[in-house]
Amino acid sequence: MGLTGRKEKILQAIVDGYIENCQPVSSSEIKDNHLPMLSSATIRNEMAALEEMGYLAQPHTSSGRIPTAEAYRLYVEKLMPKRKLSRSELKIVKRYFNKKITELDDMLKCTAKVISEITNLTSVAYVQNTQDATVQNIKIVRISDSTAIIIIVTDLGVMKDSTVNIGVGVTDEYCERASDFVTSAFGGRKIKEIIKPKAIVKEIKKEYKQVFNTIIHIFKSYSHDDSVSDIILEGSAKILEQPEYANLQKAKAMLEFFDAKDELVPMLQNSDDMNISIKIGKDNEIRDGMPGCAIVTASYNINGVTVGNAGVIGPIRMDYSKVVSVLDYLSKTVQMLPAGEGSSSDDESDNDNKDE
Repeated sequence: MGLTGRKEKILQAIVDGYIENCQPVSSSEIKDNHLPMLSSATIRNEMAALEEMGYLAQPHTSSGRIPTAEAYRLYVEKLMPKRKLSRSELKIVKRYFNKKITELDDMLKCTAKVISEITNLTSVAYVQNTQDATVQNIKIVRISDSTAIIIIVTDLGVMKDSTVNIGVGVTDEYCERASDFVTSAFGGRKIKEIIKPKAIVKEIKKEYKQVFNTIIHIFKSYSHDDSVSDIILEGSAKILEQPEYANLQKAKAMLEFFDAKDELVPMLQNSDDMNISIKIGKDNEIRDGMPGCAIVTASYNINGVTVGNAGVIGPIRMDYSKVVSVLDYLSKTVQMLPAGEGSSSDDESDNDNKDE
C-alpha cells in the first residue's frame, strides 16, 4: 500500500512536531495545528495505518506516535521543507569567513565551527586526499641560522607549512636560491606526480637535499593510503544536550564513537555523484552497541576539486531542513572562495538567503 497525500501530510506533521519537541504527537495536535478539516478519528486511523507500514511507533498505548528511522528517511527524500538561512545565521558565517584563510585545514576548521554553532550539534570535517592539487610556488623563509620554514602554495591554497633544520649558516640568499630551485622542480606539477617512486629531479644538489626531502615528506603526508587527513570535531559535548543521550550508557557510547576517529571515516564519505549525504539509523551502525544517530555531510570543492567533507553527527531526531540548508550554503561559500583567501560576502548574498 502506497502513501496517499493525506498520509504524507500526517507523517510530515508528526516528524516536524517530534523534531521540535521530542514528545509523541497525538491526533488532536495534528487536527488543531495542521489538518483541522479532518476528524480526530480519521487521523487516528491514518496514524494506525502508518504504524503498520513501519513509519510510526507508539511508545505507550495511551500516548501519541513518534517517527521511526524509516519515516525520517522518507521525510528527507520527499517531505522535508526547504528553508533559507536567517540573517543571524548569515552573520555567523560572515564572522568566520570574512578573514583571510590560507590553509585547507583552517578552511575546514572554520566550516566545522560554523556548522556546530548554527545547528547546535556536533560537527565533523576532514581534508581529503589532495593528490590532484597543482603546485604553484614554494617559498623558503629563514627563521634562524640553522632553520627555515617551507610554505607550499597550490591551486587549492596553502598546504601546511613545515620547519626544516638545514644546518648552520643559513642565509637569506640561500633560502632565495633554494626557493627558486624547488619551485622550478615542482612547480606546475600535481602532487600525485611528485610522490611517484622515480624522482622528478634525478640529481639533487647536495645543499638542497634536506629541503627537498622535507617537501617530499609534506606531499606524502597529504597523499596517505586512507585518503583522509586529521578529522576535526567541534562541539562534541553538544551531543549530551540532546534528550536521546540523557542515558549515561548511550552518552558514553557516543563519546567513545567520537574518539574512534578511524571508524568515522567511511561514514563521512559521500558518493561521487552526491553533494549532500544523509545517513540515518542503521546506515551508520559500524559496531555493536553504537547508539542510533544520523550523519549528514556535504562535499567541499575548490577549483573543481573535492578537498574535504563536513557535516553533523546527531540524534536521528534532528532538524534536517536546517542542517541541509547550512551545509549547502557553506559548500557554495567555500566553492566561491579564491584559493587561499577569505570570503567577502556581500549584501546580495544576504538578500538571496534571508527568510521569506
